[in-house]
Amino acid sequence: MKRILLPAALLLLLGAAAAWTAWAQYQRFLQTPLDLPREGYLFILAPGSHGADIVAELSAMGFTQSGWEWRLLMRLEPQVYRAGEYRLDHGLKPRELLEKFASGWVVQHRVTLVEGWTFRQVVAALGAQPLLEQRLDPLDPAQWPELLSDLGVDEPEGWFLPETYLFVRGDSDLDILARAHLAMQETLALAWASRDEGLPLETPHELLILASIIEKETGVEDERAQIAGVFTRRLRKGMRLQTDPTVIYGLGSSFDGDLRRRDLEADTPYNTYTRRGLPPTPIAMPGRASILAAAHPAPGDALFFVANGNGGHTFSATLEEHQAAVNKLLGKE
Repeated sequence: MKRILLPAALLLLLGAAAAWTAWAQYQRFLQTPLDLPREGYLFILAPGSHGADIVAELSAMGFTQSGWEWRLLMRLEPQVYRAGEYRLDHGLKPRELLEKFASGWVVQHRVTLVEGWTFRQVVAALGAQPLLEQRLDPLDPAQWPELLSDLGVDEPEGWFLPETYLFVRGDSDLDILARAHLAMQETLALAWASRDEGLPLETPHELLILASIIEKETGVEDERAQIAGVFTRRLRKGMRLQTDPTVIYGLGSSFDGDLRRRDLEADTPYNTYTRRGLPPTPIAMPGRASILAAAHPAPGDALFFVANGNGGHTFSATLEEHQAAVNKLLGKE
């Protein structure tokens, strides 16, 4: 009996020692960071990837070594991994790596749509984002209407809220535009619902048009409501708006940067020197501040304004006062 028990006990001890050694090795594996660059690494996890695929790819990059430890970890702690772009920070450990891939906390990128941009500028800016899937061709405007119709956008100018938008690798330019369009609809609806009584505007669309003109006329925060007041009073009186940005928009690609008298006299649907009322569409993307200014114009009696040479404007109630301000700007006084 002793001859049987002694070898059995020895085998049991050896097995226990081997199990303890393996478990200790596994614990060291869990606590040992991957050999990632100090600056970290952007890892793209392909759709449908399994744990073995992930380990094989990381091993091929030299960040870890495939082995039984990885297989044990994935068996003990099964996960469903979500495709996307992940930032792997220096010091990341095996369990943390798999938890990150299961979390879906993918890298988010930013793109900013700037107040006052036209839709062409928006398309160009989105087209310059290499991580966005490009659906709209900046050089082929003829394809835009069909693609934009899927967003419910018939008239793109002005209908996207200028903001900074987050996106992930694999999103498209249309994804950004869909969110920007929804944000503009919500912003415009709130502004229209809270607008001052008696505005000479019939629809939210007209409010958007006026806001786009205000956006192009000034970048000075506290002037927006004043300029809105000037345009509102001119609309009430049936006066022409006589605003240069609408003329420039109507000239399109023929505008060379110098607005001449013949341009002010050349009739287009956007020439507010030759036509009364608002132009037919917005001329740019207005920001929230300009939309609110259009909905809540400042009271007063000013009907004119002109640049003052210091980044702002001089406001006048009469043509005589306005002409004096123009002369001062031109150095004639």
